[in-house]
Amino acid sequence: MRFVITKLVSFTARKLAKLIAHFASNKKAEDIVVLDMRKVANFCDYFVICSGNSDRQIKAIAKGIEEGLYDQGQSVRHKQGLNEGRWVVIDLGTVVVHVFDKERREFYGLDYLWQEAKHVNWS
Repeated sequence: MRFVITKLVSFTARKLAKLIAHFASNKKAEDIVVLDMRKVANFCDYFVICSGNSDRQIKAIAKGIEEGLYDQGQSVRHKQGLNEGRWVVIDLGTVVVHVFDKERREFYGLDYLWQEAKHVNWS
């Protein structure tokens, strides 16, 4: 069991999305994209989309994001798909994270579907 003393930190949605991209990168996620959704959707401000090479890696990426957020005092509203490890969605309200296997990412084409959204440099 791990105990972490955290303080609640308020992040802007943009900073939170960039932070999530870094958490995903730390778990070797590939093709990480941060999209500014504010002008194209009304259900969130940012998408973070990334891929993993296996169900095990996808689960590790999602858990790494969740642990990183917890350490920063941020809570997850909803998550889905962790058991299957093919497409995990993590909803933080203003930021929605999609961790895909490559096949599902290509099939669902969120990058293409939301191509009008501005790409945000997260690195």
